[in-house]
Parts: sequence; structure tokens; C-alpha cells
Amino acid sequence: MTDLLLRGVQLADGSHRDLALRGELLVDPADLGPGHRTVAADGLIGLPGLVDLHTHLRQPGGEDAETVASGTRAAARGGYTACFAMANTDPVADTAEAVSHLAELGRREGWAEVVPVGAITKGLAGQELAELGLMHRAGVNLFSDDGRCVQNAQVMRRALEYVSDFGGVLAQHSQDDDLAGPTACCHESAIGGRLGLPPWPAAAESVIVARDIELARLTGGRLHVCHVSSAESVELIRWAKARQLPVTAEVTPHHLLLGTAELEGYDTTYKVNPPLRTDEHIEALRQGLVDGVIDAVATDHAPHTPEDKDHPFDVARPGMIGLEQALAVVIETMVASGRLDWSGLVERMSTAPARIGRVADRQGRPLEPGQPANLVLIDPSRRQVVDRAASWSQARNNPYHGRDLPDPVLATFWRGRATYGWDNL
Repeated sequence: MTDLLLRGVQLADGSHRDLALRGELLVDPADLGPGHRTVAADGLIGLPGLVDLHTHLRQPGGEDAETVASGTRAAARGGYTACFAMANTDPVADTAEAVSHLAELGRREGWAEVVPVGAITKGLAGQELAELGLMHRAGVNLFSDDGRCVQNAQVMRRALEYVSDFGGVLAQHSQDDDLAGPTACCHESAIGGRLGLPPWPAAAESVIVARDIELARLTGGRLHVCHVSSAESVELIRWAKARQLPVTAEVTPHHLLLGTAELEGYDTTYKVNPPLRTDEHIEALRQGLVDGVIDAVATDHAPHTPEDKDHPFDVARPGMIGLEQALAVVIETMVASGRLDWSGLVERMSTAPARIGRVADRQGRPLEPGQPANLVLIDPSRRQVVDRAASWSQARNNPYHGRDLPDPVLATFWRGRATYGWDNL
């Protein structure tokens, strides 16, 4: 691509600067020679490329719902330059060969960096540790059985001890199966009882969070709590951070915006695991994000085919797509309300995820000369009614369909390559 000068970009700290892209790097604008393209970017905001700690790309095995190519194109549309690809594929990414294959797919077909997540246990079965050391040697630092919880405390302890030797991180899907079994699908509340849906109590999450915090304290292993959804979990993580335990956490955009009222029509688009909860939990999540108790926003982008969703509510597959509207939701719920500024958004959607996932050498970097040219150019004043049919994802289970939300992303650049929006400039 031709060398590019973005003139007059507002950065997250409120300052304005010219940004120059040459090859895969940001350079000093004075170093650009003749022949470069200049774009007037006054009024636009430049942010480091977003990093998603929790993406389901489905490939291999689920290509009818999503592929590396389609999922990362949706990511680029949403301003992301890196996605951590969860291990619950078919076959499961529980070996060095499997994660290496996924990394190669990402290099060949990705529109953003694809960072493989290795399984904690073989086959996600929760019984025997997967090849943690060999996967680490293949470049994996984050491990998760997401979609399932490691129920056995001894297995979780051993895994935390193992990864502590090389600084790995275990990302836990916190769900006690005795409290929230296979059909659980609705927050335990008055609305759930009225709708007749099997209950998924907040305690089913918080008891695992509490157990795993104690295991992190015992072992010194690094724990990351996936998709926190309850006020009780937020307070437990607050307790852990006050004691400087190696614990981090994420919240999804849908848990920041959507609540139990969405289930009134039994629309399975709104079936997600953990479930949407009530206003008191939503407020606790938002405040936890402001306080830094919750470190990061992660999408839990979970594409499904119509056939997976076209069932009674308690039978349909759980999950929503979210890569394209994640930034919009955080702007709507956190920035427009004044609870986060742009620097706070960058910390929670770029810097912290890169740090937690140990890719901070190349993602979440400040927009300065010499740094990788991973950035997103946004206009936060733009809005649009979300249309699931227009999604860049292959899937259509979009919970924001029909909502008027910000449509901020004008262009995304990954390693200097325009992965979205070149025609908008």
C-alpha cells in the first residue's frame, strides 16, 4: 500500500497529531517522501487497534457458522487488529499441532492477528491436562476450556501450578454445573419463573470465581475470569485485586447493555452463557469496568447457524456475535455517559487485553513512530440502525439487530494494511 499520512488525528489523550504509515510501522511524518497519500482526518479519533481476548472463530469444524476469514473480517469491521481464538473447535485445540495449524490459518487467511488459545484439558473434558507445555512452546500463553468450566478443583489447581512455571494464563468459564446444569438458560429471577425457563443463578458463577481465586492464591498461577456477569463475582474479584492476587477479568458488551427483559419474546438470539441478568448486575459490571476491577472488554463472539438457534429456548445453542458492535456498545454505555474517557476505553479494549494475553510487544501499542501500524480511525458521532443482514460475520445471531447504535469505525489498519474502510478515506 502507498505510504499514508493521516493529518490532524485526535488521539485518546485529546492531543492532535499527524500519523504516518509506511509498511508495517508508524513513522515520523517528516520521513515520508513524495508520492504518499494524505488524508485530512480532522475531527476523527485514532486509537490503537482493538484486541479481543475471547473470540470463537469456529474453524476447524464449524465452518458453516464462521471461518477465520469471515470472523476476522468482522473483527476488522469492528476496529480489531487481534483476536484470541478459543479452543472449542472440532477437533479441540489441545495439542501443539492443533494450535500451530490455527496460527497458520490466521497468517494465511486472517484480516487481523489470530492468537490461538489452547485448551486446559484434553478434549475439554475437564479430567486430564492438555499439552500445556508443548502448546506454550508453539506460542500459546492463554489457555481455556471456554464453553465448559473446569469443574474439578484438583485439575484446576494442577493447571495453575503448571502454567505458573512459564507465566501462562488460565481463562475460566465460571459455571458450577450442579447449580446451573445443561438446560440452564435464564437468570434466576421473577422473569425467569414467569417464562418457565430453567434457572442459571448468579451463585453458579460466583462460587467458581471464589474457588479459583483461592486456587490462584495457593499456587501463584495467573487466573483470568471470562465473561463476568454478576455483581457477586465483581466483588470477589475486587477482593482478590485488593490483595494483589494474579487475577484479571473481562466483561462482554452484551452484559453491559442487555438484560433479562430481552427474553420476553423467547428469541433465542438472546440465549447466551452466562445469561443476561438484571439491572443491578448490569450496573455492577459497568462500575467494575470503571474501577478497573474488570480489566477488559471481550466480545465472546459466538457465531451460530440458523439451525443451531431454531429450537425451543432451553435447547437452542447459546451465544451471540459481537465483534462489529463491541466498540459501539462501549461508546454508548460507558463513554457517552462520561464513565470512561477515550484513554479508559483504550486501556480496556486494547492495552489491557494485549497485556493479559501477552501480545503487548505488538498489539495495544501507543500510536508513535516506530510502533506497529495497528490502529482504528473512528468518528464517534456516526450512528446507524444495526442490520444483521449486513454483518461481515458469516453468522446472523446479532443481538443488536434493529438498535440505533454508534457506527464509529471508518478504517482499520493491521500492520499497515487497510483491513477495513480504505474506501471511506
